[in-house]
Amino acid sequence: MLMNGRAATLLELPKLLERLSHFAASEAGREACLALAPLPDVEAVARAAAIHEEMRDFAGQAGVRPAEFPPLDGLFHWLEGGRGGADVLDLDALSSLRDVLHLGRLFLDAIAPTGSRCSWPLLAEEAAALDWPGKTFAALTRCLNAEGLLKDEASPELFSVRVELRKLHQQCTLKAKQFILEHKLSPWLQDDYITISSDRYVLPLKTSFKNRLPGIIHDYSQTGETCYFEPMFLVERNNAVQELKREEREAERQVMRFLTGLVRDELPGCKAAAAFLVQMDVRHAVLELASRLDATPLETGPGLPLALRRVRHPLLVLEDGARAKTESRAGKTPRSGVVPLDVVLEKEQRILVISGGNAGGKTVCLKTLGLAALMARCGLPVPADAGSTVPWFDEVFVFLGDEQSLEDHVSTFTAQITRLRDIWDRIDANTLVLLDEFGAGTDPAQGSALAQAVLEELVARQAWGAAATHFPALKAFALAAEGVRAASVLFDPATKKPLYRLGLDQVGASQALDVAREHGLPEVILKRAEQHLLLDGEDAQSLIDRLNQLAVERARELDTLRRDRKELRDKERQQREKLAREQEALFAELKKQSQAIMRQWQEGKVAHKQAMRELAETRKQIVQQGKTPLAAQPVAEASQALAAADLEKGQRVRYLPWNKVGVVEDVDLKRGAVKLDLSGVSLWVAPAELRLAETPPSPAAGRGAAARQEPASAPPKQARQDAIGSLRLDVRGRRAEEALRELEEGVDQAMLRNYSQLEIVHGRGTGALRREVHAWLRQSPAVAEFAVANEEQGGDGVTLAVLK
Repeated sequence: MLMNGRAATLLELPKLLERLSHFAASEAGREACLALAPLPDVEAVARAAAIHEEMRDFAGQAGVRPAEFPPLDGLFHWLEGGRGGADVLDLDALSSLRDVLHLGRLFLDAIAPTGSRCSWPLLAEEAAALDWPGKTFAALTRCLNAEGLLKDEASPELFSVRVELRKLHQQCTLKAKQFILEHKLSPWLQDDYITISSDRYVLPLKTSFKNRLPGIIHDYSQTGETCYFEPMFLVERNNAVQELKREEREAERQVMRFLTGLVRDELPGCKAAAAFLVQMDVRHAVLELASRLDATPLETGPGLPLALRRVRHPLLVLEDGARAKTESRAGKTPRSGVVPLDVVLEKEQRILVISGGNAGGKTVCLKTLGLAALMARCGLPVPADAGSTVPWFDEVFVFLGDEQSLEDHVSTFTAQITRLRDIWDRIDANTLVLLDEFGAGTDPAQGSALAQAVLEELVARQAWGAAATHFPALKAFALAAEGVRAASVLFDPATKKPLYRLGLDQVGASQALDVAREHGLPEVILKRAEQHLLLDGEDAQSLIDRLNQLAVERARELDTLRRDRKELRDKERQQREKLAREQEALFAELKKQSQAIMRQWQEGKVAHKQAMRELAETRKQIVQQGKTPLAAQPVAEASQALAAADLEKGQRVRYLPWNKVGVVEDVDLKRGAVKLDLSGVSLWVAPAELRLAETPPSPAAGRGAAARQEPASAPPKQARQDAIGSLRLDVRGRRAEEALRELEEGVDQAMLRNYSQLEIVHGRGTGALRREVHAWLRQSPAVAEFAVANEEQGGDGVTLAVLK
């Protein structure tokens, strides 16, 4: 089992789970959030990531969210306690169970609507496996009203006795009014109405008149001015009411006994429904946490690298968000947010040694790495860039020297050694060890040697680790040793203040004097310290300062490059989309004009030769408008330019100006021209504007796990002999319903344009969208076969479908 309680506490996972619990709607959901623990295996983590993606889609489309619902643990415990048959659940318990089942039913109906294809297969699988207590839910819904009381229709006996009670009430009220009018008793009454005292109908009589009438006094008001008087004519009717109320209580108890029996009979289903609802509450809380953190599930598993790109400490992100909201409400401009870190080990590297100044963020870096590993094992999304990965850790051990803001303070050298001795035999290739200033509590030379020996042994065991240190020997070790990577927290070269950035492949100075000056240490002490430092020589310090300055400049340049690359990619995508739209518009215009000329010729409005001339002129005009200069083509494409002699009839080629694949109909060697058929449009073009079209890959040749998991369900069918080309459809980032709608339209367009193949780009991600696409293709009558593409064409992020 991975997580020991001490590591979780030091890395502040309980504090994060507490923040997560604030997003749950119910008490049971909050308790479940606090009890989250690492998942047992890679498959469970992958499934949690896939369900998280489905939940994000479900929450945006279904319109059902958890509401406050009562906890049922006490109810279930009472039922499982072996109570006798005379014991029944009270109305509060039955009403609470009804409310939970009602909300659970809303979720189940939203996940798998009757008669509709499910968009969330994993959620639907859980819903289908649920042993739903249908009899209990139906009975509770029929017998209880919105206030949690029994309806009259709960049983025939209850209905009958309540009808009689209403009749008696009307009789008592009518008789009392007649009695008051006949005897002119209005001046004797405090209020002109009949009321109930001691569960009997009485008159509120003024105390001074209590001896004027025969009857029974049941009680007095608090002031003593009113007595509740039962006249003799009401005694018989009140007795009848009491008898009916006894019958009503018995009828109600019979209904509650019946309902309790149903609950007992379907207790496993009731518990499963309640657990399902709690789970949905937790998942919605995780969605909210992911939204606040801008986080996604990390891929984790044996053999994966440690590559946390632009990772942020989740608690710092949450605190920063809360502070920004407070400053915005106060009319202030929010300060900059949490600085992301790149915690990356290259192939064959296992240990990261972090150096640099005090208060620069070394401990935060260690905590961020450890907490990200624990969150990944718990199936929680991590605030890091997409594509980040962490290895599979069975154990995480933490040595925090100062344990900032943490309990169980252990900072002495002896305590460190004792703890290391206790866990040493459990360290292996699936272990993460975090060391903060290990060996600092003793002689620096001996502590440094001991720390280096520990790191060397961790490398030998292929264990993973990260260490924060000020020891110069460990800095040199990190730069020179195999399997170890050096890193340094960065400081602003001008102000000497921390930037909270991590520079890889370099070491950093401690900046002790600058930090001491920043925190107000007397200048006389600092000057003496500087003199001692000069006596020891400051060449190494100057060199490290220069390295820090270069690292800061490099980090800023990388930020600029990232922004520029994103802008260029966005511009390139926009230009490609614009070019594709223009080409489609030109192609449509050519077909429209060509069809109009052919209609005129068929109707006899123009001669055959004139029609041919107009067709040629139209094609020439459109080609000139849509042509891309060859100089603008990539060098690789220009080097593949064709001549007329290279081509023959029936050959498939790509026409560059339109970026469309066609078939060679004729070759005129004398003119050096080629006649193409582009989806039913014929035109003469120059061979230099053509490239050989790639042969459509057979979907059966697709490689990877997805190809093995999604084999074609029927033998391959021969595609249409006259079909050409491949249509590309990109549905990445779409929700399942939207993607399938675009896929259906794409298949229709491909069939209309006579394409033989559809290339669907759905991305890798968690595989949820790929499964949806494959499920739709499997049942489509227009698809002959499909499989994922080979790695050169996108691997399991792309599916190739052959059309019938």
